[in-house]
Amino acid sequence: MKIVVQVKLMPGAEQAAALRSTLRTVNDLACWVSQVAFARGVPREYELRKHTYPRLKAQGLGAQAAQHVIKKVRDGYTTLHANLRAGNLGKSKSRRRVKAESKPIAFRPEAAQPYDDRCLSWQYDQQTVSIWTMAGRIKNVSFVCAADALKVLKQYRKGECDLIERDGVFYLIATCDVPEAEAYEPDGFIGVDLGIVNIATTSTGYQAAGRGLGRYRKRQLALRAKLQKKRTKSAKRRLKERSRREQRHVKNTNHIIAKTIVTEAERTAHGIALEELRGIRRRVRLRKPQRVTLHSWAFAQLGDFIVYKAKRAGVPLVYVDPAYTSQMCSQCRHIDKRNRVDQGLFICRGCGVVAHADRNASHNIARKGVAVWTAGRESRVPATP
Repeated sequence: MKIVVQVKLMPGAEQAAALRSTLRTVNDLACWVSQVAFARGVPREYELRKHTYPRLKAQGLGAQAAQHVIKKVRDGYTTLHANLRAGNLGKSKSRRRVKAESKPIAFRPEAAQPYDDRCLSWQYDQQTVSIWTMAGRIKNVSFVCAADALKVLKQYRKGECDLIERDGVFYLIATCDVPEAEAYEPDGFIGVDLGIVNIATTSTGYQAAGRGLGRYRKRQLALRAKLQKKRTKSAKRRLKERSRREQRHVKNTNHIIAKTIVTEAERTAHGIALEELRGIRRRVRLRKPQRVTLHSWAFAQLGDFIVYKAKRAGVPLVYVDPAYTSQMCSQCRHIDKRNRVDQGLFICRGCGVVAHADRNASHNIARKGVAVWTAGRESRVPATP
């Protein structure tokens, strides 16, 4: 299982200038390589290298850095074509798709640049790195990170790292290949119903309410609007200070919820059943005041956190079809659209049971999880002699 660890670099003034200049140069050259690739119909990486490698070397890039720039551009087009095939950029003649197809991919000046072990070396005990730049290799660049992150880096770091600049601060994003724990045979499943009013509701009784997070989002939105309206230097400075604060708060909240769910499953020797939610934002039509709430719903991030934490803990996890989980009675399995009286109330038209709507859905998800796990297991029937 691959996870990423982010460390913050603490370079001196000259080191920071060299890193900044390097990122600007490699991304400018990546834009040029992208233009060449677009003009030649996006050839394969080997053919693209023949057209661009000599100029990259002439501009002062090292051999490995030049190879990474070419590979970064080719990977960018691979991702673009995959999104086009999947329909993530709209239909064939939609404005968004035509815009994406009609011009070469561009890279921001501070976009990430990959580094391998030939361009970057780590000194974990001293918490420093030695890194290639356009001004030569600079050594003893300090970095800081959490103690647990440093431990993971020492044991499992493997592969490339990405250098990025964010708000004037440099970070290294390291890939770590962490072994997965051996999954146990689950004694049942915990169903997890994801939502906006209640971020997560489990069949064991845990409920993470979204009311506090919703209020926090509204406060941040009002504050941003107030500062943007002022348009003074101090207001712009405050906006820059507060950038990504809401994003970090939501991410931390999702980490806490995911850890609580996985810990409960591990403690009770249960598995976890999640809904396979796809295409919600394209499928759902809402009034304008509700669109901000829907598009800021970080259900995919929460699902990813649950998945990787479950793998590290050895907790079995399955995905189930979410169809009719909110309309089906968990007691008699009667399905009726009218069973869902409102957001929080479920009253079965068949047996008359009254329950919390999200709790009822979580029980349906748990039962589907058992069915999926049973269907996916290897057969234990003895072979026919």
